[in-house]
Parts: sequence; C-alpha cells; structure tokens
Amino acid sequence: MQAGSSKKPYNEINITPFVDVVLVLLIIFILMTTAAVQGIRVDLPSASSAKTLEAQKSRVISVSNDGTVSIDAVPVSMSELEGELRRSIATTPDLAVILRGDRAVQYDRIMQVLDLASKVGVPSLGMASTRPPEGGA
Repeated sequence: MQAGSSKKPYNEINITPFVDVVLVLLIIFILMTTAAVQGIRVDLPSASSAKTLEAQKSRVISVSNDGTVSIDAVPVSMSELEGELRRSIATTPDLAVILRGDRAVQYDRIMQVLDLASKVGVPSLGMASTRPPEGGA
C-alpha cells in the first residue's frame, strides 16, 4: 500500500486553521481597541508652526486695571460679552474660558465677569496667574 494513493474525497473540513486565524484577529482587535481608548504615550517632536488644539476650544477674557473687559483682545461691554459667550457655547459645548484679571483691578469687576460666566453656563472656567519668582513669597 502506498501512503496517499487513496482517491477518497474528504468527508469533513478541517477548521483548525480557520479558528486560529479568527482568534488572532480577535486578539489584534482587542489590543487595538484598548490602545485607542487609553492612548499611547509618545514623545512628540517640536515645531515652530505647531498649533495647539485646545486653543480652538477656549476663549480668553481679560480685565485690565481700569476695568475694561476684553474677550480675545477685543474690548467689549458686559452685554456684548454675554452674547459672545452664548454664541461660543452654542458652537462649542465644551468651551473653556480663561479669565485674566490685572492684579490692580477692582475685585467687584472680576466678580461681575464670574457671575456672568456662571449665568451663561460656561462649562469650564480657569483663572490665569503667573508663578512667583524663585526664592520669594
């Protein structure tokens, strides 16, 4: 008898290689999904023309020492500020607002801006400051 001389057709299909491929694809899918959700830490290169994505989702309100209120360096009244914030929140629901107040400005003016931001429904509000010089208090 010769080993391979039988001409009988196969009665069953061997699915072991198919199962192996499916399991490998499942593992790859699980790993890629986990990496996409958590993110991968990389050391990015720097570029002089790089733009920050967060800058597109934030507005800066400045209050100068004479009480003038500006949004993104454009002087506005309190009613104009309210309208501008409402429009910005309508287009960007996760808007971040950064409040920059001069150290000599009246505390009441800062409170008016904070109250307006709360009334409009600003989702995220931060106050800008500078770091103190090293060794000083």
